[in-house]
Amino acid sequence: MKHPDDDNELFNRLEAEMTSFGAPPGGEVVDLGKARTARGESTDPAPDSSADSGPSQSADPEPTESPDGRPTLVDSTVPTVSGPGVIDRIKNSKRLDVFPAWLKSAAEFREALGWLAGHAWHTVAFHAVRVPFVYLPKLAWRAPRGALNTLGRVGRWSVDAEGEALRQYTATNEQVDEYLKLSRQRDRRVRLRMILTILGAVFALGTALFLVYGAEPMTQVIAAAVAVLGCGLAGAPADAPLATRAVIKTEVQKLTSDIVVKAMASIGIGQIASAVAKGQDGIKFVSPITREGPGWRADIDLPLGVTVADVADRRSRLASGLRRPLGCVWPDADPNEHEGRLILWVGDRDLSKTGIVKWQLASARRHDIFKRNPFGIDPRGRAQSVPMIQHNILIGSLPGQGKTASVRVLACGAALDPSVELWLHENKGTGDLDSLECVSHRFVSGIDDDSIKYAADSLKLLRAEVMRRAGVIKKLPRDLCPDKRITRSIADKRSLKLWPLVGVFDECQNLFAHPKYGKQAGDDAEFIIKLGRALGVILILATQRPDKDSLPTGISGNVSIRFALKVAGQVENDMILGTSAYKNGVRATSFRPEIDAGNGYLAGATALPVVVRTAYLDDNATHAIAQRAHALRKAEGTLSGHALGEDAESTAGPSYDLLADVAAVVPASENRVWNERIAARLAELRPEIYGGWKGENVTSALKPHGIKTTGVAGTTDDGERTTRRGIVRDDLMAAIAERDGNRGAA
Repeated sequence: MKHPDDDNELFNRLEAEMTSFGAPPGGEVVDLGKARTARGESTDPAPDSSADSGPSQSADPEPTESPDGRPTLVDSTVPTVSGPGVIDRIKNSKRLDVFPAWLKSAAEFREALGWLAGHAWHTVAFHAVRVPFVYLPKLAWRAPRGALNTLGRVGRWSVDAEGEALRQYTATNEQVDEYLKLSRQRDRRVRLRMILTILGAVFALGTALFLVYGAEPMTQVIAAAVAVLGCGLAGAPADAPLATRAVIKTEVQKLTSDIVVKAMASIGIGQIASAVAKGQDGIKFVSPITREGPGWRADIDLPLGVTVADVADRRSRLASGLRRPLGCVWPDADPNEHEGRLILWVGDRDLSKTGIVKWQLASARRHDIFKRNPFGIDPRGRAQSVPMIQHNILIGSLPGQGKTASVRVLACGAALDPSVELWLHENKGTGDLDSLECVSHRFVSGIDDDSIKYAADSLKLLRAEVMRRAGVIKKLPRDLCPDKRITRSIADKRSLKLWPLVGVFDECQNLFAHPKYGKQAGDDAEFIIKLGRALGVILILATQRPDKDSLPTGISGNVSIRFALKVAGQVENDMILGTSAYKNGVRATSFRPEIDAGNGYLAGATALPVVVRTAYLDDNATHAIAQRAHALRKAEGTLSGHALGEDAESTAGPSYDLLADVAAVVPASENRVWNERIAARLAELRPEIYGGWKGENVTSALKPHGIKTTGVAGTTDDGERTTRRGIVRDDLMAAIAERDGNRGAA
């Protein structure tokens, strides 16, 4: 910020020079314009050729001074125009929504109307049940007391008892005139009221005699009911109302700027604390605190150098400062603003106490996997979904935190699309996914070696399927497949066999850590994750032990969507959510064991990682969904494999070993060979697997095994010498030796 005295700095300096020692007594008129120009010129002094020059000065000026001993000008004194103009600022300004988000979203609008209808129905049903069994008996019990209270009120009114206290006061204080006035007033009132009371009593007696002896039975019943109800209401104590509340509202403190400032000052960030100590706010509110969903939202600009991650790191302290449960306080970043923009959302209720989240597709007839799959809600109650096509998903947590329930939601979403081929592998052996067995092409549940081998074989088959699909996609015309990836229209062409294929591997650590099958299974899974994304092959991996031995880094580093529930530490957190996630404040370690079961950080499905409470499907709900999916597949003729009772061998397909096949087509005498020649030889060796392969397919297939391509000089079929991409056979044999533990390697 420019100091007000800066404008006078030039004048003050010149005046000081004029009055300094050695100045002429009469002074000299200084041209201020020339002086300003001189300040802007280069600070290099011109050689002084005058013979009368003063004593020579040091040739090495001080670092903080200009060579002429004067301060170096840094900021120009002439104001300059910078930054966007008015029109640009208007164009870049943020416009607030005319209608709230829930009103613009059909799903949220239906949800809001459904909640309102449910609230009204609950209130009506609550009181309807209590009317005959609670309210009417209570009124009848209170009726005698109400009748006596009514007679007492009438009697007190007739004798003007309400003015007795005032008359006694005037008599006690010997205010004779006032007392006489009040006595005369009482006499007039009593005469009139007694007449009205007698007339009313006569009318009431006549009405009662008529109802008893002359009225119809129905009229008598109605009159008796009105009398009992009226007397019952009159007999109700002030502290015991007739009806109880059907809904008890949660009363929470309104979020204000003072509360936020005090809380932010208490979390241990020096820039904020020091500013508050000086009577300042320390933070800046960029918009008013507003109500958003079931909570309050505050948009805050943090001090310079403070990031949202710094606040997220102190979330528990912030919750203490706000005097709210930890599950109510959620500091987030704004992806559309700078790193110091904090969106603080404070909920009315702890996220873990919101109860079971209903899955949006629980009653749906079918679902399209090319659309996002509903997954749960965020702390603000907004629905969160997960894209599945062109993605692979990794789920990790400690045992008992809701990992398998998350897998069920994704698997059920895939099952409701009859075109999806499901391969389910539950390597825990507890039968958590047994309900979906009836729609699975391949299915296994167990932790024994045979079950692990079955899952490893599935990865081999998926790898072969990826390579087959690559060849098919390559041959498709551009107008049908311009982006070289699976679309809904391509998946619906059953003759191409390019329908979506979802492979679920629950408790995958038991597979990847297996001493016999783990290494190859990890290589196959990494290959599928890298290449199968655009080919409609989707892997869903879930583990409760995310370490480098149980979850190969090639897998954890290449999945695009990650979901971490409660994990033990920073290493496990970053294995699931990605490198530096813990450092950036995305910490699944902050969830409380059991209390926050079902809550986790979802990364990759949205612009920024978001906390999500997953929808919950128990075994009965999963079974109902599976039965609908089975009927849907049966009607469209897409049941296959295990769902039709076929054994594993009938669906296993051709078995192959890529490295062994490459070694077979590259003789020992040919140490260097082009990849395009390897592709041609492989296609001749196994046309059903490698048909249509080119040199780039060989490059991609060998890369996960650590075999790098290099320039290989050779001769074409036409006898022309040239250099093309190829491999060295020694690298191939080294990879085979490493994979097989040096057993049988040549």
